Amino acid sequence: MKYMHIDAVITWVDGKDEAHQQKMLPYLENKEIISNKNFRTRFDQVEEIKYTVNSILKFAPFIRNIFIVTDNQTPKFLKNKKEGTYENVFVVDHQDVFKEDVQFLPVFNCRPIETKLYDIPNLSEYFIYFNDDIFLLKEVNISDFFIEGKPVIRGKWLKFNEDIFYKRLFNSEKKRKRAGHKKAQEMSAKLVGFNKYYKFHHTPYPLRKSTFKEFFKNHKEVETLNIKHKFRNAEQYTPQGLANHIEIKNNTAILKNDYQLVYIQNYKKSFAWLKYKLNVITKKESKLFLNMQSLDQCPKEKLDYVLNWLEDRYSL
Repeated sequence: MKYMHIDAVITWVDGKDEAHQQKMLPYLENKEIISNKNFRTRFDQVEEIKYTVNSILKFAPFIRNIFIVTDNQTPKFLKNKKEGTYENVFVVDHQDVFKEDVQFLPVFNCRPIETKLYDIPNLSEYFIYFNDDIFLLKEVNISDFFIEGKPVIRGKWLKFNEDIFYKRLFNSEKKRKRAGHKKAQEMSAKLVGFNKYYKFHHTPYPLRKSTFKEFFKNHKEVETLNIKHKFRNAEQYTPQGLANHIEIKNNTAILKNDYQLVYIQNYKKSFAWLKYKLNVITKKESKLFLNMQSLDQCPKEKLDYVLNWLEDRYSL
């Protein structure tokens, strides 16, 4: 394991880029939705990806290369980088990942892109996928992600909503058609033949390239199902969830029921609560990861504090 090649992969988009918005508009039935904050939050960002990258460089020295997968964009911190910095950080365009499936581009949801990550040029067999709002809190080891070549999958077993009486009772047709994260996780389990699902959370995802390649070689229709949708669709599954369930089925995974995660999503709570999470909870020995969702919706005073906290912690 000491000599394993392991890469990190991050997906990123700058939704505030006018060129990106213009690219999206022809595919939107309701053009006005592009200004809706609930729609925008999947695309908007506050350059937090810089701290995702810095946290990997600082706390995961075993990572060989960091690939940022994006659509003809480059994060500002890489545009302005000093000579000799970020030398193992590479921007990969969607065109270079979709290859023979390029006819499905452009896409504006993460699931098609996550489905094609295994086709990143020069990607190692073992890689760790990060969302652009996930940060390492302290130094991590290979064994936090892979043990004897097997991915360490953090999660817990849950029933499908349809098998829970009260959820089945109150699950309206509208809810059933919603392209929610939980439903997409359930879909990934069903595709592999499970009657329950192993729920993951917003932590880094250890994955194996060959798991995707071998499965899609025999099930191209499952790959196409995910990459054909421009925007999120209730038919889609989570690709990392698919890989997780394949590994579990093949007995090639190590299951861990502790997410080791500090999760922050609600910025309506008090400033004291936010400071407590960042300055106390993140220091706990058991916590390895921090996920701060939808920072673009954080009120300015709190956002300024968060960005200063990230800069202090992850400056190189």
